Amino acid sequence: MSRVVFLVDMNAFFISCEMSRKPEISGKPAAVAGDPKNRSGIILAANYEARKFGVKTTMVIHQALKLCPGMVLVPPDHHYYEEKSKEVMSLLGNYSPIVEQNSIDEAWLDMTGTEELFGSPVEAARRIMTDINEGLGLWCSIGISENKLLAKIASELKKPMGITELWLKDIKQKLWPLKVTDMYGVGRQTGLKLNNLGIVTIGDLAGYEPKALTRLLGKMGAELHASANGQDYSPVTPRSTGEMKSIGRSTTLSEDVTDVEAIRNIFYELCEEVGFDARKHNKKAGTVQITIKYSDFQSITRQTGIEPTFLTREIFEKGFSLLSHNWNSFRPVRLIGISITGFEREGHSRQLSLFEEDNLQNQTEKEEKLEKAIDDIRTRHGLTSITRAAQIKDKNKYNKS
Repeated sequence: MSRVVFLVDMNAFFISCEMSRKPEISGKPAAVAGDPKNRSGIILAANYEARKFGVKTTMVIHQALKLCPGMVLVPPDHHYYEEKSKEVMSLLGNYSPIVEQNSIDEAWLDMTGTEELFGSPVEAARRIMTDINEGLGLWCSIGISENKLLAKIASELKKPMGITELWLKDIKQKLWPLKVTDMYGVGRQTGLKLNNLGIVTIGDLAGYEPKALTRLLGKMGAELHASANGQDYSPVTPRSTGEMKSIGRSTTLSEDVTDVEAIRNIFYELCEEVGFDARKHNKKAGTVQITIKYSDFQSITRQTGIEPTFLTREIFEKGFSLLSHNWNSFRPVRLIGISITGFEREGHSRQLSLFEEDNLQNQTEKEEKLEKAIDDIRTRHGLTSITRAAQIKDKNKYNKS
């Protein structure tokens, strides 16, 4: 029996969540943004009406408003988006017991053998799309294939509300004519390198000598060649929150960045979300890890130990220090990420003197109580109901124009 894999990708998820509870902004250019009141911060998600004006994710607000002056700005409510995400994943579980959540707004489903229940793959995809739209008020696109890679590529081809089949037998007609920069995982810099080799289309890449690609691009060359030929044998693997091994967030920047200070505020916001999740699940981390992905698609990860913590400040300080020491200012950066792991180390820390221990314990307990109080307020009133002084300083410093 041939595998059938879906990738369900929620369209403009954050702003779609807002439109589902604020129907008055539907049909108008709108975006979820970091700090709409002060018109500072970044665009986190823009609807398709705003995107027509050139508004993009991670664009600073003042720049977005120049492109689309009448755009409606909505403060982010990440806790609401997480709840809506859970609703989406629960709905998908009605169609397959094998659901692998890839991010807050997308998941793979192994739909192999479900034809008797839900019809052909396209019929099943239509049912899922209708359920999500009518039941949750959200939009999605669905890619269909026999593996995760091609399902992911297919989900990107028709947005919004698109259903696309991309089977191995179809890649010569549907995938290979596309520009090589349209392929999942190929950024602008990698695209330029490939173009310089005479590789213009995905078909050119698929037919290129793999050993030559490896010599020129290293491991990435072999991976890109396999992807261009639709090769992916990884299974759809359900993930259980009870087996949580790490908590992380990442973001793709709207443009290539060479100055680490330019993304300080964005990085702090990622740490805020990681810290919130860690406190919600009572997970104190013993390791902080950062990810930097350069515009040529090469990425690095670095990690360091930390006294077990779920405090945002400590996660940010350790993470940003790690980021700064490993940032190569000569190479444009496209993506940054922060994650925490090592939960099993909780309670194992260096031995302190009695005086140090009492002082540190009192200080930590006070900060933990404060963080949880902030979490409670944000859960009830939204993420922007409280802004840290450090973030205000950063916004004033780095978002001026």
